[in-house]
Amino acid sequence: NILSLADLALYAALGFPTQLHLKKEILKLIVSDQAPIFRWVNMMSSNPALRTATQLAVEISNSMEAVFDSGVELDPLMDGMSPLIGATPGNVVTRFPPEPSGYLHIGHAKAVLMNEYYARRYKGRLIVRFDDTNPDKEKEEFQSSILEDLGKLGVVPDVVTHTSDYFPTICAYAKFLIDNGLAFMDDTPQEQMQKERMDLQNSQHRDQSVQDAHKFFVLMSSGKEDGAAWCLRAKIDMQSVNGTMRDPVIFRQNTTPHHRSGTTYKSYPTYDLACPIVDSIEGVTHALRTTEYDDRNEQYQWFQATLGLRRVRIQSFARMNFMHTILSKRHLSWFVSENLVTGWDDARFPTVRGVGRRGINIDALRQFMCSQGASRRIVNMEWNKFWAENKKFIDKTAKRFMAIDKENSVLLKITNAPTKEDNSYVLTPYLPKDPSFGSRVIRLA
Repeated sequence: NILSLADLALYAALGFPTQLHLKKEILKLIVSDQAPIFRWVNMMSSNPALRTATQLAVEISNSMEAVFDSGVELDPLMDGMSPLIGATPGNVVTRFPPEPSGYLHIGHAKAVLMNEYYARRYKGRLIVRFDDTNPDKEKEEFQSSILEDLGKLGVVPDVVTHTSDYFPTICAYAKFLIDNGLAFMDDTPQEQMQKERMDLQNSQHRDQSVQDAHKFFVLMSSGKEDGAAWCLRAKIDMQSVNGTMRDPVIFRQNTTPHHRSGTTYKSYPTYDLACPIVDSIEGVTHALRTTEYDDRNEQYQWFQATLGLRRVRIQSFARMNFMHTILSKRHLSWFVSENLVTGWDDARFPTVRGVGRRGINIDALRQFMCSQGASRRIVNMEWNKFWAENKKFIDKTAKRFMAIDKENSVLLKITNAPTKEDNSYVLTPYLPKDPSFGSRVIRLA
């Protein structure tokens, strides 16, 4: 059969379903008579040209466990970075998944620069994916600013995607969990739910029937007020020593219009569910995560194994903290909303735009952010070290000038000094260490 543009567009809108159980779940969302469309989905997913094109789009292969090739040329600014475990040139896909709920700060800078470094080091691909699953906090303004700030950092992603593009696919996976008794709907109040999880106590709804779970899932997704109390929880292990494995919430109602899809959806997946699914679908080979996600790594792997998804290797690194500095977007947003600063680009802010206004050199920023490499040791940095590193780079190109404050100057009388009649001048280099920058003329009197 010859594929048409309409075939490709519809298949892309479905999220390129490849797993058999996912195809069935998606078809349930479309029509009651599944046979014709199911044959079409099978035809599309088995088409050799489409499969090859999809693989080329993300530049991945099935060899995920190959040994690191030390012959790859390194970026001299980031030569302290350790090798990426299980990576080979041409077979690496990394991703930077910012939430469009604020402007990029210097903590994000380390994450995106590491992802970009490894993608370029192994001649792979970098995906920038907006994790837009919480319409309460997200704005188009933040999304645009993030792309602009990435440009200022010299980061050019190979592709920009959105988690919201995969909502139908994620919804189908959620229904798959319900069908297999691996998820249940719960209307337990938040405070009580937290206490039950702390006390290793099962929810009263944990053993509900599949039919009831589907009924309440539909009610939650309808946006009706009666469904607001319900959420979908994964049924994992309430006795686990790892709190993130104690039946986490993976879907909840939110009727706030989404900045991209408007009011199309009334319920949204949590990051815990969406991230492992989309990482696998988009061909990510290495998920670089800060150590604060260590407890969630087990949960991440559980979702991929349970849903039959391709495994993504996780590599952790420590986030970079600064002494006496707030990096939380929630707190920074408060300063902006209370008009205590001029905006997200206030020179006192630790945002990329804020430090940019204070004269940061991009190469210096890259050098500083990666000076600790991919170490798991949490670092609390001092700002003076940051600006000292910046000075080293600026010193190479900054022309030297000198001036005297007219109001606070002191008049000196020098004997035998040149006079105006002598018309005396002297040449002084702009940059003493590099005469190629030229010189300037200084009049002596």
